[in-house]
Amino acid sequence: MNALGNIGSLLVSTLGTLYMLAILLRFLLQLSRADFYNPITQMIVRFTDPGVLVLRRFIPGYRGIDFATLVFAFLVECALICALIMLAGIALPGVGLIIAWAFAGILNFTLDIYFWSLLISIVASFIAPFSDHPALVLLRQLTEPVMAPFRRLLPSMGGLDLSPIFLFLSIQIIKIMLVAPIGANPAFVPGM
Repeated sequence: MNALGNIGSLLVSTLGTLYMLAILLRFLLQLSRADFYNPITQMIVRFTDPGVLVLRRFIPGYRGIDFATLVFAFLVECALICALIMLAGIALPGVGLIIAWAFAGILNFTLDIYFWSLLISIVASFIAPFSDHPALVLLRQLTEPVMAPFRRLLPSMGGLDLSPIFLFLSIQIIKIMLVAPIGANPAFVPGM
């Protein structure tokens, strides 16, 4: 790959990953029923509206799950994979492989979003436990629905919350069982 190919690959990968982050955050925030009027949520919605609104005409939501956003994330991931492969000067693989890589990339990216959100929430709970900063409120709203089942299962430990440990373990187990066997090439799959 020449220098222009490297620059193009870097730009497509970086900008594509940021856009995928916005799309997946929109989906996850809607799924967790986070505050729609949070300024960060409003920014994410405005940033992703052009693609989502087009698909929403054809793909309805069901019980709080916005399938249009999920399909849009899948289509953007497939487009990014194709663009990165073509920038590398390699022939495109079969459609099935691109679909599998896109599925693995989205799943891995979603797990990474939860991992980092949980880690930031834990650190913020020590530094600023009662902060009502919009970003921290959004992180709490995002992570609470996935931590709640673990909190119900674990006995009370006198103020010590062990649910993040089990959530971290669950994230790693899902990555080992579902993402690793697909064998996606991290150079061509944003989010890997």
